[in-house]
Amino acid sequence: MRTSLWKSALSPVLLLLSAKIPSVESEIRTFHGELEAASNYIHFSEGYLVTPGYVDLTKLTFTTSDEDSEYDYHERADDDYESNFDVDDMLGEDDTTSDKDEGEEGGYNDRGGEDEVDEEGDGGDLRLLDTEFSGTSTFIDVVLFHEPKSCSDSNGCLWTGLGVGKDDGEGNLRWCCSDDAIELGLCDGSEDHKGRLIIDPKTFKGEHRFLTVPASGKLEETIKYGKIDEKGETGKYVLVMANCSEKGRNVKVDGKYEWKSKHGYLPGNLFGELYFFVTLTVIYFLTFLWYSISMKCNEDSIIPIQQWILLTIFIGLLEVFFKGGDFFVWNEDGVRLWFAMYTGIILGVSKRAISRCLIVMVSLGWGVIRDTLGEQMKKIIALGFIYFGCSTARDIMTVFGITENQLLSIDQEEEIFDLVTILTFVVAAMDVTFYMWILDSLNGTMQYLENMSQNMKLQRYLRLRCILLFSILFAVVWAVFGIVDNLMDGHMMEVSNEWLVSAVWELNYLIVLIAVAWLWKPDPKAKEYAYVMELPTLGGDVEFETNADTIEDTDDAETDDKDDFKDESENDDGLKIDDAVNA
Repeated sequence: MRTSLWKSALSPVLLLLSAKIPSVESEIRTFHGELEAASNYIHFSEGYLVTPGYVDLTKLTFTTSDEDSEYDYHERADDDYESNFDVDDMLGEDDTTSDKDEGEEGGYNDRGGEDEVDEEGDGGDLRLLDTEFSGTSTFIDVVLFHEPKSCSDSNGCLWTGLGVGKDDGEGNLRWCCSDDAIELGLCDGSEDHKGRLIIDPKTFKGEHRFLTVPASGKLEETIKYGKIDEKGETGKYVLVMANCSEKGRNVKVDGKYEWKSKHGYLPGNLFGELYFFVTLTVIYFLTFLWYSISMKCNEDSIIPIQQWILLTIFIGLLEVFFKGGDFFVWNEDGVRLWFAMYTGIILGVSKRAISRCLIVMVSLGWGVIRDTLGEQMKKIIALGFIYFGCSTARDIMTVFGITENQLLSIDQEEEIFDLVTILTFVVAAMDVTFYMWILDSLNGTMQYLENMSQNMKLQRYLRLRCILLFSILFAVVWAVFGIVDNLMDGHMMEVSNEWLVSAVWELNYLIVLIAVAWLWKPDPKAKEYAYVMELPTLGGDVEFETNADTIEDTDDAETDDKDDFKDESENDDGLKIDDAVNA
């Protein structure tokens, strides 16, 4: 029993590790599945195009996967969805010659299989997908249409309003012109419409293609006129494939199809994020350059906390570099580098773990009132490693479950979801631990500095507290904004700007990191500053260097009045006071 539980818990992890090169989500997508002859299923795929762009289906191969159909009713090769259909379209230039070498690398199965969905049909531009027929036949309909901005900015809209499919009046959506749809009056039931995707020519504004499936014999065809150019509106587009004839033949679809905008393969709604990561890379690089040069110029006075700050900046630089590189390659080649994507995730988790440890160290007074953290350093590092492990496992499983869902069974998806849920609660608990530790340590350090009249050091911590409070307040406001935006029917942010939600979190983090780096910037007196204590009786601007090996504690000095203390100080060669840590 225990073995089976461990196997069940580890199976998602083993599956993740055994995936040699994941076919990560891309705009050169792989279709490997079957279009079942059924009236209640359609296959659909979505993408965001910045026009002028295109969707190229010419590399898809359609083959029959069963015996001859038991029922023939089509005797015509053309389609009457559009009355002005011109057979000259059949003689046009073959689109398969265009971009022949593009997109030969793997993508991902975009919702392959059978999806019950709401969609809408066509009457717009119509072309025949093949020119050879073998007797009577059925058809596979392919439509591409643009979702209006009102659909993208809300929680979606019914495709029936765009001309694809019909509502039967009882809340059920019908995609195909089947016998019951004809009885309900949803389609006219003519020879050219029966067993086809329901398309309303009055409202459909997209592109319509169809492929002829012979009633007998073997079919192995590619789409001759499958490159669909889009020069209309920029936005979200939907590609629908339907094999609606219930007594037709099942058809296997294999190959790749491309979504490409004018700037490249990167989805149009993510293109701004590419520039964002490039900008962040430049900012991190300049910050790293400034801090490392400053440390080199003041290498004799470096304190350990500055090394941690430099390490955090460097990891942040690597993270944004890999993420920007991932987006750049995706835009150029149409596929994502799995190594760059997962490396960016791991570096991002490392940055968060180290930065949390760094803020705890600073809050405890390391480098200001303490020269060492002793046993507390071990606790901080241990908590940081636990946070890193749990957060890395959660983030990688989440991304893998989304991008590789075609490789997973339903049971495996549920196992990954359960593990991600558990890890999310664990990470949240550790976040709370870090935050409480930071606040408690910060208050304790500031109280100590105030009691000891260490005004200069207290001023630094007051600035740090203001920065952290502003960051927390902004994070709460932005989180509330995101929740409200998701709950509203009409989103406040356009789809093309949704990447800004995560971008703002990155900026918030970067501002705090740069602020901490500035407060603890390398300085010729940094080491002395860490072991110096202001002498309140001689004024806040007077500082004395202390040495732990020559500390002299006298009870008399603590009990003498102010005048006696002054008289004694005049006769002494030097005055030694307790180090801040040992006071």
